[in-house]
Amino acid sequence: MRSNDLVRHVDGGAVRGISRAGIDSWRAIPYAAAPVGALRLRAPAPVIPWKGERDASRFGTSSAQLHRDLRTGAPSLRGSGEDCLTVNVNAPSDVGHRPPGLPVMVFIHGGGYSSGSSREFSEQGRSFIHAGPVVYVSFNYRLGPLGYLDFSRYSTPDRPFERNLGLRDQVEALRWVHANIAAFGGDPSNVTIFGESAGANAVITLMATPSAENLFVGAIAQSAPADAVYSRDSAAQWAADFVELLAGRGGASVDHEDAAAVNHLLATAPVRGLLQASTGLQQQTPDEYPGMFCLAPVVDDDVLPEHPMAAFESGRAHRVPMIIGSNDREGSLFRGRVDVIPRTPARIHALFDAAPESSRELMHAVYPGLPAPRDAADFAGDYGFWYPSTRVADFHSRFAPVWAYRFDFAPPMLKLVGLDATHGLEMFTLFDELDGPIPRIITSLGGRRAYAAAGERMRRNWVEFAVSGAPGDEWPDYTAGTRSTLIIDEADRVEDDPRRIRRQAWNAFLPHLADASVGARSLRPKP
Repeated sequence: MRSNDLVRHVDGGAVRGISRAGIDSWRAIPYAAAPVGALRLRAPAPVIPWKGERDASRFGTSSAQLHRDLRTGAPSLRGSGEDCLTVNVNAPSDVGHRPPGLPVMVFIHGGGYSSGSSREFSEQGRSFIHAGPVVYVSFNYRLGPLGYLDFSRYSTPDRPFERNLGLRDQVEALRWVHANIAAFGGDPSNVTIFGESAGANAVITLMATPSAENLFVGAIAQSAPADAVYSRDSAAQWAADFVELLAGRGGASVDHEDAAAVNHLLATAPVRGLLQASTGLQQQTPDEYPGMFCLAPVVDDDVLPEHPMAAFESGRAHRVPMIIGSNDREGSLFRGRVDVIPRTPARIHALFDAAPESSRELMHAVYPGLPAPRDAADFAGDYGFWYPSTRVADFHSRFAPVWAYRFDFAPPMLKLVGLDATHGLEMFTLFDELDGPIPRIITSLGGRRAYAAAGERMRRNWVEFAVSGAPGDEWPDYTAGTRSTLIIDEADRVEDDPRRIRRQAWNAFLPHLADASVGARSLRPKP
């Protein structure tokens, strides 16, 4: 292939990609200006044009996050930083440029809105490309305190701070796709977004974000903590807690009423200090505010005018087809005090104290061992992932096609250690990444072939959904009347309203989700 065949003209200038094994790739293409200096904690700004051809052969910097240095044990920014707003595109080498182009699949990475990057599974986008074919896109967005804490209360006339920066980045990336993907052989009118965990929360939130309208025509949410969107009061409290931690690291105190002083602190603090303060906030929040997560989108008057649950219930969410589901035992992976889901006895008791008294007996009936570890893990996983996803499916199915799934397959090793089909397990096989160290370990006692086959069936459905707007014929759509759910296991099957009694228990236990019109949750008193 001539090198000129890999040059594409996009917003900002020309980019030169690489070709390997029948797939052309362009990496680290800016979709917004670098959010550094005066643009820190500001909404994404337009791309700054460059001269000549930009090398797009290597991945860009990940959003700022701390890694543990393997040699010293010290926290490191390795490969991450503030200049991170870039997109990657992979397309089959023979795509051509005939309209309308190929369907586009845009993957939003997870990581609790504090870690992860567009590099995750990006090379494995080839399995989707070959199955489609499709054009596969991934991108970075701001994480942690730079993307998911609300510092707007500390704005000054000279330096305002906006809310929902990570969400704004995601909208900006989708706008870039809409404007530029035709240059790579993609169809801008046929874009499907999909993500897992925090990436699935992003999918849910984008469906309730007015500025994202018409930027995608299908959505896939895998293990979505769909309820993890909070009120401005909650976000303001977490911002204040963060500022105390940040100032304390420097041995100083801070007056929260002095917006100019806090503004200067946030604008000038080293990235490492911001991230270390954020780690402290993430560690203390689950115990101080059980069931809540400090790094999350915020209901505001601008980008996200209502809680996504309320938007889904009313039909104001974007009425596009959706696949949504979770794994059999989401909570079994999360262990220890710093994990965000409520599986410790103190957190579980706090949630029971906040629930209607009439609901508690039924909840104990479906989790009879609480707060013993196994039932605590299932209670917490269902609270964070499974039950909110069922509410989204119920609400959205009134207005648009929905398909629900549950991923149940677990290799023998994971059954032996008690993890079973836990959070994130489907990702290795969905992306056909079975030769890495983790997949090799979890299939070391067998099950590799069945695990790979489950992922292949899942991937085929995902691609068919992106191509046609519906998965395979063997998967019936979901309605509130049947709640038909595809159970992905060694052999797939369909069940109507699985876990009905458990779902009814949660309806009574969390009335704010059973009736989403209650809106965004605010902070409960500390236990």
